[in-house]
Amino acid sequence: MDVRIGRFQRPRPDVLVIDADVADDNSRTSCAPAEVHPVVEVVSPESGFRDRKVEPERYASAGLIHFWRIEAEGDEPVVYVYEPDPATRLYAPTGIHHGRISVDAPFHAEIDLNDLLGRGGAAR
Repeated sequence: MDVRIGRFQRPRPDVLVIDADVADDNSRTSCAPAEVHPVVEVVSPESGFRDRKVEPERYASAGLIHFWRIEAEGDEPVVYVYEPDPATRLYAPTGIHHGRISVDAPFHAEIDLNDLLGRGGAAR
């Protein structure tokens, strides 16, 4: 699903968590920034510049509160978690997670990142 952040801007993030009523509406092809909790970009060699520079600025200026970026460090996933600085409206890091992510915003989540790779563990 696209995120509608302007008249001519509808980026399609790699992962997004949206409100249940939005997900249940099969007629929709986009959602508003306020309906996204969080938006996630997964960095690949082809998307690195866009996922690290372009998308964070675009999402922050549109008012998306929670942005996560997932990168590979060797064979291990690393999750970078961001929220906007109220003074600048630019994202500031709130956590860098190796092996396991535990967050309380925008919802409580504990995820064993190795489980995502099929190496055991559990996600909640």
